[in-house]
Amino acid sequence: MLKLAKLNNRPEIFHSIQGEGKNLGKPSVFIRLSLCNLYCKWCDTDYTWNWEGTSYAHNNDALPGYHKFAKDEMMALLSDDEINAIVTDYNCKNLVITGGEPLVQQKSLISLLQLLRQTNPLYHIEYETNGTFIPLPEVDALSDQYNVSVKLSNSGVEYNERVVPEAISWFATSPKSNFKFVVDTNDDLNEVQQIITDHKISNEAVFLMPQGSSVESLQQKQNWIVELCKQYNYNYSDRLHIHIWGAKRGI
Repeated sequence: MLKLAKLNNRPEIFHSIQGEGKNLGKPSVFIRLSLCNLYCKWCDTDYTWNWEGTSYAHNNDALPGYHKFAKDEMMALLSDDEINAIVTDYNCKNLVITGGEPLVQQKSLISLLQLLRQTNPLYHIEYETNGTFIPLPEVDALSDQYNVSVKLSNSGVEYNERVVPEAISWFATSPKSNFKFVVDTNDDLNEVQQIITDHKISNEAVFLMPQGSSVESLQQKQNWIVELCKQYNYNYSDRLHIHIWGAKRGI
């Protein structure tokens, strides 16, 4: 059984477009798993980890009515067969396993990946991961792409929790990996370049993406981030879903 995020009292599996990174604009089915080992203060899926009784700070704390989430209310337990049945209802071959942090549950993912491959060998399976877990060999063998978002200090997460050198180095040597950095200010560039240098990451595999959950906040940052990408031969990633639907879930 896998722990999935819950939306409108249903597991959060939905058909949309990939809004970020290498496959920007590609029709995709998203499988959003619950749980995360980090606690980014700007996270827009905080309902997967920001549980009642924890002490994590979040940018939304200042919003009227915002409160931490009841774990039981935000999590659904599903079998592999149940997940597979929902996924196969969509005519789409690109699958995005996201979270939270999906590799928290990677041992339980193996049997689902096997079933998905049996159902349709043409599925392209990619992950949104924070780069703190090395994929198990069984997981890697059944996977096609890793969108690795190593967190910077702007996340509010302690350095030794968000930067795991052996995991980043593993992803850096995998041809399946690309690296997406969430950039808030120009000062973040030094951190990005240090991680790239330390782990010998190719500039061509790097995507810079503005931090923001509104069109206005993204537009405020996009011009100077694009200039950085031009200067250092990085890729620019927008958040296309925000431009289309705003900060809505399950679309």
